[in-house]
Amino acid sequence: MNIGFFIIGGIIFATYMGLTIFNIIYSSRKQREENYPKKETNKDGL
Repeated sequence: MNIGFFIIGGIIFATYMGLTIFNIIYSSRKQREENYPKKETNKDGL
């Protein structure tokens, strides 16, 4: 029974860590886009 708890806890912890890392990467990309938007120029170059 103890090994079952250990395995389930490891799965939950690994899922939590994976989602945390994903959230950090996603947030940094989103913040970079908001702080440095790509400038669009007109066909005239203005």
